[in-house]
Amino acid sequence: MITRTKVAAYNKALVFRNNRYIKTLEEGSHWVKSAEQVMLYDMTKPFQPAVDLNILLQHTDLAEALEVITVKQQEIALLYENGLFKSVLTPGKHAYWKGIVEYSVTHIDLSKYEITEQVERAILVRPELQTYVRFYTVESYEKGLLYVDGKFNKALEPGIHYFWKNPIALTVYKTDIRQLQMEINGQEILTKDKANIRINFTVRYNVADIYKLVENKEYDKQLYVLLQLALREQVAVYTLDELLDKRDEISPLVMNTVTEKALHLGVQLLDCGIRDIILPGDVKEIMNQVLIAEKKAQANSIMRREETASTRSLLNTAKLMEENEMLFKLKEMEYVEKIADKISNITLSGGGDIVGQLKQIFVPAKKG
Repeated sequence: MITRTKVAAYNKALVFRNNRYIKTLEEGSHWVKSAEQVMLYDMTKPFQPAVDLNILLQHTDLAEALEVITVKQQEIALLYENGLFKSVLTPGKHAYWKGIVEYSVTHIDLSKYEITEQVERAILVRPELQTYVRFYTVESYEKGLLYVDGKFNKALEPGIHYFWKNPIALTVYKTDIRQLQMEINGQEILTKDKANIRINFTVRYNVADIYKLVENKEYDKQLYVLLQLALREQVAVYTLDELLDKRDEISPLVMNTVTEKALHLGVQLLDCGIRDIILPGDVKEIMNQVLIAEKKAQANSIMRREETASTRSLLNTAKLMEENEMLFKLKEMEYVEKIADKISNITLSGGGDIVGQLKQIFVPAKKG
């Protein structure tokens, strides 16, 4: 008994008997025996065989109709259809029908970590490749070092760096190469005269050698301790008054002490300075009292100088008037004018001479 089978356009059919491949049917109508099974395939889609592909490829007619892509162990393949990325092929054999779609592949060797194949970044970030790709970002203000299995490999410039994912251990050390600042706050230190003070200190620095930086664990903590010890050493040789008077001289001494040691850490100091000197409450009160007393003494001294100058001026004026009668008269008239400015009303009585009466008011009578 036979049956009629129709194969649509852009399709093929495989005929099997007892799971054994018999032949391939092209587009059109075909008669098939009842004991035979027919498997229809869309030529625009990957070939998914019903039996082992290696068995089918032993038949020349079928092998010539298929494009077979072999992916080795420790490999993947990027499949392109008509020049566009389609999927990732894992190790094994993959078959596609020839004639409808143009296929091409890029084989990827996953036994190495570096991406030497010509693969666009837009494909590397596709979700299909996330399992196979690892990446590290180095910002524009950073510098990176790549270590492979614990050994230095190369420096990484700013940007995104992609590597294949495999058992090889990759480590990227990054550091900020911008100008940095460190605060050393609340340092309680005894001065030479045993005054307990607190100092806030600041320092600006940048990275001079990233390779040394990697070799020194927690370089910033080490730098902090170096500056802390140097600050204590320099402050301890001054009395409180000397410290307040020479605070600007301490910072260069601290910097000179630490500069060479900082370079061994891979750090270059730019400048530093004492930001605040905080005195205990009782010391602050005493210093305020001293300051008030000094200001009062200065004010009293200024007042005494002014009084002395005023007295000297009066004495000189008196001597001049004693020696010059005309000057005396001018001074007398000046005072009369000042007195007259303050008189609002003048009352005259009697019928005497008015001018004579005014003269008697302002001009004293001569002694006989």
